[in-house]
Amino acid sequence: MSMRRSPELRPTVWDGLTALAVLLLALGLAFFQWRGGGESGELTAVVTIDGEEADRFAPAELLNAPRTYTHNGYTLEVVLGVDYENPPLNALPPVGTSGICVAVSDCPTRDCVRTGIISRGGQSIVCLPARVIIRLEGGAADPDAPDAVLG
Repeated sequence: MSMRRSPELRPTVWDGLTALAVLLLALGLAFFQWRGGGESGELTAVVTIDGEEADRFAPAELLNAPRTYTHNGYTLEVVLGVDYENPPLNALPPVGTSGICVAVSDCPTRDCVRTGIISRGGQSIVCLPARVIIRLEGGAADPDAPDAVLG
């Protein structure tokens, strides 16, 4: 019977190169994921009705007239609004945040009206009874928004 030798437990040069390659790959992926930031194009409101894109406009277009959407027996009126109660923390002098909001809705829960003003990319207003989603794209992303949603 021959005895087996125990494996060598000291790190080798190849172990160090493998660890260095994994570290460089991790740093490269982290840089790729978090690079950039800031502005990503002009802020645009996208209205989806029953899963289909129905409208796309710049929020400034609401200065001319509000937009009205009717679906599933309910009507929503989208307007440009200013929130003076919750101004940005770094605003000097304190000013209101402007954005879009649903001013009038005849749906039973009126959650879309209670959502308030949205003003940053990634934010949305949802009216479930009417099956209408108003989402902002582009512009500066909301710093409090999640990076990703899983599950």
